[in-house]
Amino acid sequence: MSELHKFVFEGLPVRGMLVRITDAWQEILQRRAQAGGYPAAVTELLGEMTAAATLMQANIKFDGALVMQIHGDGPVKLAVAEVQPDLRLRATASVTGEVAEDAPLSHMVNVTNQGRCAITLDPKDRQPGQQPYQGVVSLFGDRREKLEKLSEVIEHYMLQSEQLDTKLVLAANDKMAAGLLIQRLPLQGEGNLAAQSQQRDEDQIGRSEDYNRIAILASSLKREELLELDADTILHRLFWEENLRRFDPLLAGAGPRFACTCSRERVGGMLRSLGRDEIESILEEQGRIEVNCEFCGAAYEFDPVDAAQIFLQPLAQPPGTDRPQ
Repeated sequence: MSELHKFVFEGLPVRGMLVRITDAWQEILQRRAQAGGYPAAVTELLGEMTAAATLMQANIKFDGALVMQIHGDGPVKLAVAEVQPDLRLRATASVTGEVAEDAPLSHMVNVTNQGRCAITLDPKDRQPGQQPYQGVVSLFGDRREKLEKLSEVIEHYMLQSEQLDTKLVLAANDKMAAGLLIQRLPLQGEGNLAAQSQQRDEDQIGRSEDYNRIAILASSLKREELLELDADTILHRLFWEENLRRFDPLLAGAGPRFACTCSRERVGGMLRSLGRDEIESILEEQGRIEVNCEFCGAAYEFDPVDAAQIFLQPLAQPPGTDRPQ
C-alpha cells in the first residue's frame, strides 16, 4: 500500500516528508508492459520522478496539477510525472533508442548538456487565456557539470526558484518508487511554489546549522534502505536523536494512487486542435482515427460521424460513443 508521511522537527525550522509508492507504481509499470515495458534505467528515473513530484505536490498545498517533465537529446526524449492535489498520479516516458541497464541521467536525457527539467503548476480553476506557472532548470550545475542524479536537479531547482535549502533522497525499482524530502522552513510566508507572493530569504541559504545537521543525516540514507525498510524504521534510524513530531500518514484512498485524467472529451479537443482538414485527411486514408493514451493505455476510436461531431459547437454537440478499448 502506498503511503505518505509528514513530520516536523520540534523547535527547529525544518520539515520533512517520506513517500513510498507501491501499488500505484506497479500499476503504471503493468500498463506499460503491454507496450514492451521500460528499460531498467528508465524505470528507475521515472519512478524517482514520480516520488519527487508526489513530495513536491504534498509540500505546496496547490489546488491543481503538478507536472514534472524531463526532456533532452538522449534516447529518452521525454519523461513525465503528474500528481493531482489529492495525490492521484500518473507517469510515462518516451524511449526512442537503446538504454543501457546502468545508464546515468546524462546518457538518457542530457548527452550534449541541453536537457531540461520543467515543473508546471496548472490551476484546477484556470481561466481561459490564463497560463500555468512553469519553472525550468538545466540538468547541469553552477559550473556546467552534468548532474547525474535527479535529486540534485530538484535540489538545484528549489534553490533557484524558492531560495530554500532542500535535501532529497530518491530511489525506485520495479516494485516501489520512494523518496525522502528535508527542507528548511522559510522565515516568512508560505515559501513554496504555490505562494503568490513570498519573502526572499537568500541570505539564509546554507546558514541554518539545524537544517545542515538534519540534511547530513538524511544523506546517509542508502538506496537499498529507502526501498526495503518501512517508514518507522527509516525515520528512527536517521533521526532517533531528534525531537520528531509526526502527523497521521496518508494511506489508501487518501495517499498516492494511480489515476489517469484522459477522457474522450479531452481527446476530442486534441483532435479539434489539429483542424478539420487534417482530420479529414486521416479519415480518408485510414477510415477511422485511433488515439491511445500514453499514460494508461486506453484507446479511443473516432469514425467519420464521431469526427464530424467534435467540430460542432460544444452546446450543440450530441454525446459521442465512448469506446475506450
